[in-house]
Amino acid sequence: MADNSIFIDKVKITIKAGDGGDGMNSFKAYKGKPACGPDGGDGGKGGDIYIVADGSLNTLLPFRYKTKYVAGNGERGGTNQCFGKSGADVIIKVPVGTIVKDVETGSIIADMFNDADKKLIAEGGRGGKGNVRFTTARRHAPNFAQKGEKTELHELTLELKVIADVGLIGFPNVGKSTLLSKITAAHPKIANYHFTTLSPNLGVVKLYDDSFVAADIPGLIEGAAQGAGLGHDFLRHIERTRMLVHVVDISGCEERDPIDDFIKINAELKEYSEKLSSLPQVVALNKCDVAGAEENLKAFKKKFSRKYKLYPITAVSGEGTEELIKGVWEILSTLPKAEPVEVDEEFTYRKSGNLEFEIYIDENGAYVVVGSLVDMLCRNVALNDAESMAYFQKILRDKGVISKLLKMGLKQGDTVIIGDVEFDYVP
Repeated sequence: MADNSIFIDKVKITIKAGDGGDGMNSFKAYKGKPACGPDGGDGGKGGDIYIVADGSLNTLLPFRYKTKYVAGNGERGGTNQCFGKSGADVIIKVPVGTIVKDVETGSIIADMFNDADKKLIAEGGRGGKGNVRFTTARRHAPNFAQKGEKTELHELTLELKVIADVGLIGFPNVGKSTLLSKITAAHPKIANYHFTTLSPNLGVVKLYDDSFVAADIPGLIEGAAQGAGLGHDFLRHIERTRMLVHVVDISGCEERDPIDDFIKINAELKEYSEKLSSLPQVVALNKCDVAGAEENLKAFKKKFSRKYKLYPITAVSGEGTEELIKGVWEILSTLPKAEPVEVDEEFTYRKSGNLEFEIYIDENGAYVVVGSLVDMLCRNVALNDAESMAYFQKILRDKGVISKLLKMGLKQGDTVIIGDVEFDYVP
């Protein structure tokens, strides 16, 4: 049974869109007339794969147990010119804030930034044409059909980055979770030991008619930027925040130096990302009710009050938190809204990159070339343009069409049909 308490924020999955169904090669048949003309229908389109942002999800845990997603294949075309049924689509639901990357290139494909965002990730293959589609004035009974397009497997990385206006940062056990519980309706797990928070907790802070989202980021430690403790795994979650509230245990009750802790955390931010270290930051000096806090508070103010806005608070009782909220909102109201990560390129995985072809000999002895290579040539070749026709001939040579034709017995003067192009072969 899955443990829903586990927080997973980075996974790798494999996807494959559906293959297109093959076209049907068939002929009408009536009593006493076994072959009355072609009637093979087209194959069905393969299913697509979509990724959808779902605001009710907050972890990528389900992908730990299911890592492969395959859409349905299109069905083969039927007789009487009936199309094959299209393959079933697959919809993959992810938490809001999930970034989708291509494993092979590392390119960012999509940022599922808003609830209900939907992205077509992989397109199913097109169905092959039935033999009825190859009839012409000259070719009345084509005894061949086109195969459906094949698709390829692709690997994706899903990386969750929490979307919040304000990130609460600081060493473990300084009171971030307690502060979040006081200023929002969130109920994070709180206890008096290190690394209580194993995943980001979010809550909505309301101030009169306004509100903003705050995230309690797991406690950082020295060396977090190099992967020590939990820091490396969760630093990415404050990359989207618009500002930071740095929570400091001003009491030093765990025999720590508040000033030293503050300097170390900011050093970790700078080492991990210049962008993070440049975010607006206010300081919540927590546990002011504990013995020893007053002396540390004076020293802290003396060193940092010129550069940072300092808010002495006691998160347990809520003392000072209203002033902190107002101060945060004053800064937030001047900052631009968060924006989705810019994708590296706007693309969707489509059919196999391999341009395939097949060759048939029709009832008239003509060599007929069909397949995805032919479809591409038909779209890109202008028959009345000399340069375009030169490209057409080069592709036929480079892709091995001419050599295969020769192996099948093609001789000078034989007819070759490629899409709408029909010509007599001349070596």
